[in-house]
Amino acid sequence: MKSDPGLYDYWPYRNRPKIVWPGGKRLAFWVAPNIEFYELAPPVNPSRKPWPRPVPDVVGYSYRDYGNRVGHWRMMQLMDKYGLRGSISLSVALVDHHPEIIKACAERDWEFFSHGIYNTRYCYGMDEAQERAVIEDSIETVEKATGQRIAGWLAPALTHTERTMDLLAEYGLKYTCDLFHDDQPTPVKTRTGRLVSVPYSLEMNDSIIFINQNSTPRRYVEILKANFDRLYAEGAESGTVMCIPLHAFLIGQPYRLEPFEEVFEYIMGHEGVWATTGREIAEYWTANYYGAAVADIRVKAEAR
Repeated sequence: MKSDPGLYDYWPYRNRPKIVWPGGKRLAFWVAPNIEFYELAPPVNPSRKPWPRPVPDVVGYSYRDYGNRVGHWRMMQLMDKYGLRGSISLSVALVDHHPEIIKACAERDWEFFSHGIYNTRYCYGMDEAQERAVIEDSIETVEKATGQRIAGWLAPALTHTERTMDLLAEYGLKYTCDLFHDDQPTPVKTRTGRLVSVPYSLEMNDSIIFINQNSTPRRYVEILKANFDRLYAEGAESGTVMCIPLHAFLIGQPYRLEPFEEVFEYIMGHEGVWATTGREIAEYWTANYYGAAVADIRVKAEAR
């Protein structure tokens, strides 16, 4: 039996090759709005139910629909205020359901990466042909709608197969958000090509904070500031990454968005912050540090 997923090597955080972000910046900061579509009655997957209540779960559906109707536009306006470009974790079917949202994001030069076709269709049990079809659909649909070829991947509802990372690398994607094991980019083991894990945090995710932990908006602000402070301090020694994953049906609620603005004001008020996208982090790190990282991992593995 395998003792771990086999997707990366153990690589202690300290004494790695030093990272310096563009312009001498110490922390790469990116915001990942999840723009999703939840089907009311999706195909049944025996491994997981799409809704906690029997279909039709009108309450669950309409609650999430609030994000696309209302919350997204509030969130986008706030990001515009601070000059932040989003990296969209996209349910690719949204291109058909809500093209207005896609157009508004593209006009702002936001990045799009795939979060599957629908967030109610899971990878559990997919064969290789089915998984390839999802990846190909994501690449082709986003490119046709926006002109962008996606570089990143966050699996739909965080569901995978044993071949997911290999296929992403094979299709030329540059990074995955599906590993939550580090605060710096790291290489991912794949059969061919190069794939990088770009830090995308569950701990800083508004869904975890508000739904799983039932925290208040003010507590979320405190958590994000504390996380930033630590990563910013450590970034003086070697560049770190902070991601804030957001869901418009949550953070776009009026009583949550106002205190949340304090986070953007606080982070962007610090020198040495590179406000960027997932794609740009992956491309810069791969071009400048991938080789040194692989070599350092090998040396430290041999020394154990």
